[in-house]
Amino acid sequence: MSPIFTPCQIGPIELRNRTIRSAAFENMCKNNAPTEMLYDYHTAVARGGVGMTTIAYAAVNKSGVSFDGQLYMREEIVPELKKLTDAIHQEGAKAAIQLGHCGNMTHRYSCGQMPVGASGGINIYSPTVARALKKEEILALVCDFGNSVRLAKRAGFDCVEIHAGHGYLISQFLSPYTNKRKDEYGGSFENRMKFMKMVMEEVMKAAGNKMAVVVKTNMYDGFKNGLNMVDCLTVAKELEKKGVHALVLSAGFVSKAPMEILRGAMPLKALTYYMDMFRFWWLKIGISIVGRWMIPTVPYKEAYFLEPAKAFRKVLKMPLIYVGGMISKSKMEEVLNEGFVAFQLARPLIHDTDFINKIKTGEIEKSECKHSNYCIGRMYSIEMKCHNCVENLPNKLRKEVESNEKMWR
Repeated sequence: MSPIFTPCQIGPIELRNRTIRSAAFENMCKNNAPTEMLYDYHTAVARGGVGMTTIAYAAVNKSGVSFDGQLYMREEIVPELKKLTDAIHQEGAKAAIQLGHCGNMTHRYSCGQMPVGASGGINIYSPTVARALKKEEILALVCDFGNSVRLAKRAGFDCVEIHAGHGYLISQFLSPYTNKRKDEYGGSFENRMKFMKMVMEEVMKAAGNKMAVVVKTNMYDGFKNGLNMVDCLTVAKELEKKGVHALVLSAGFVSKAPMEILRGAMPLKALTYYMDMFRFWWLKIGISIVGRWMIPTVPYKEAYFLEPAKAFRKVLKMPLIYVGGMISKSKMEEVLNEGFVAFQLARPLIHDTDFINKIKTGEIEKSECKHSNYCIGRMYSIEMKCHNCVENLPNKLRKEVESNEKMWR
């Protein structure tokens, strides 16, 4: 049997195989609460054969929300989340939820207040103006992470994934680019790691001994004055000390190097087409003029994070989960043979929720997703969906899809 389809252990839980649907934002919620669409999608992914599927981007409180279609954890949504996890379990998969806080990438209209971050300033990628968190707010946020884990446990989740990368709040504290604080949470690297360590202590205590805890963390930020691989390895070692069950190794920074995370080209026509003209007319114009300069293309290749991830594998003893460019059976097996306990993927499962079953039966050897990234451009305004699932796709968007596909074919 292929190693892909052997069971694996992550902390206290066992997955039926080594495939995990990564926490790519679905934008399938309404009023920050689960919907039937979210239920149907993740149930389909579970039915399609994954070992675990991850509900994305759940904020630990209202101040961490960037989109109406994003969850934030609170008592009233627990029953609907429990229905979702029950359905996932009935299909034989485990259920995970990603918890985090968007920090200076939130907006007043979505989070209900002035956005907050490790430090104040302007985030031109949102775009928004944020203020620095007060010390008492930092302590409250640590508690919110713990409370969110407890809510996730009651909702039937087997695993929580804490988002500590990509320039979201924990990452904003870690990176000298976004952390200009002069108190005990800023300055030295040890100080900049303090918020993360406090969060993880609270998370591990709340998770107890029956829930897996994984952390998505950067291997590098991807730009000058951000964290490099040596810095990020120090972060990883701290997480290992905290008893985290596995790390998801990624890279990139949404507000500085977004395509380092995703690879390929941002489909700017799709991105602007779905934006609300009345609310975001000015942003649509700005993206049309400077979008390609602000979001430059980064070449896509299969398993694009593998080489830096192998460097982390050599140093760390804890289980590591690979993510980034998993589209073929041969490359999946190569990743597992390099010592990674499991791997995550999203775009092939947006293209086809049955992808894993088709790999297992031998129906296909590789995803037919050609990385136009249409789903990424679309997800900032409406639900994430592959262009193949959209009827009457506008001609200008179809041309953009075809152009982007030719670049990576």
